[in-house]
Amino acid sequence: MSEPPTVAPPSASPEESRALIERLLPKTVRDRQGWTTDIYAGFATQAIDPTTQNVCAVLAVIEQESSFSVNPTIPGLGTMAWKEIDSRAAHAGMPRLLVHGALEVSSRTGRSYSDRIDAARTEKDLSDIYEDFIGSVPLGKRLFEDRNPIRTRGPMQVTVAYATQYASVRPYPYPVKVSIADELFTRRGGVYFGIAHLLAYSAPYDRYLYRFADFNAGQYSSRNAAFQAAVSVISGIPLTRDGALLSRDGSAKGAGSTETALHAVAGRLHLSDREIHNALEQERSREFERTQLYRAVFDLADRTQRAPLPRAIVPRIDLHGPKISRKLTTAWYADRVNGRFERCEKR
Repeated sequence: MSEPPTVAPPSASPEESRALIERLLPKTVRDRQGWTTDIYAGFATQAIDPTTQNVCAVLAVIEQESSFSVNPTIPGLGTMAWKEIDSRAAHAGMPRLLVHGALEVSSRTGRSYSDRIDAARTEKDLSDIYEDFIGSVPLGKRLFEDRNPIRTRGPMQVTVAYATQYASVRPYPYPVKVSIADELFTRRGGVYFGIAHLLAYSAPYDRYLYRFADFNAGQYSSRNAAFQAAVSVISGIPLTRDGALLSRDGSAKGAGSTETALHAVAGRLHLSDREIHNALEQERSREFERTQLYRAVFDLADRTQRAPLPRAIVPRIDLHGPKISRKLTTAWYADRVNGRFERCEKR
């Protein structure tokens, strides 16, 4: 979860910062003034300095995720939607014919849900259909459990869960017409929460590459992956360096592989299993680096290797999702965005 960014005097005036943003935008971007305004506002309202590197980092993510389209068209979106619907129906134990029959009824627009799904071209189109279906048809609530499956949205593809949580600790600066989730479909909202997810947290990184990896895998994932590598060094137990330090349910009873490896060397760390678990619960905050566990693991690993280990590495994660049709990884994503970032700096 992002912490409120450290407030520091901006390195340039508002006019100079806006001029910098517009100059760094790719030449092919339309409505340059609109993008400049919303990007600058995203920095200014969160007290993040719009330096050349920070601006290029944001532009690189936008270019990678949407090519500067607020509501990008996605080829084959209708087919992806049907696969998701069929998958959820199977998981809920509902006959496919029953679900498809329910989608043949007329929606609030007068067209059937089925026709609207076939015609959907953007995530906003599909999200509106899901919200209509969930709110109007009893089967919709059972099928989707009041959870819209369009979970990443907008020009920077920010998750609804992240935006909602961030808005709960730092008030969203714009009027909310429908919901925070719907604001992600706007340029101002998508850019605001995207800047927060990318930059509004402190991490021990010497390269933006690790922030790009975190943008894909979750904040602090690169730091956590380096910690897992250190745990492997001191325990001799191979670990998948995915940046996830706790098991999914986060319980001590259901300890994951990283926690289990740490239990094996608890005596050498002079920590109890409970102290280890309590420290791992800080995996998504800066506080984790201040725990005795973090310091003890790296101190022991550095002495074992007789050299300082890296404090950040790109996580090893295979990417999955309805929009992904080939083998992709977090490393691929981070490298692609980093390439765009470096080209932006040259501009």
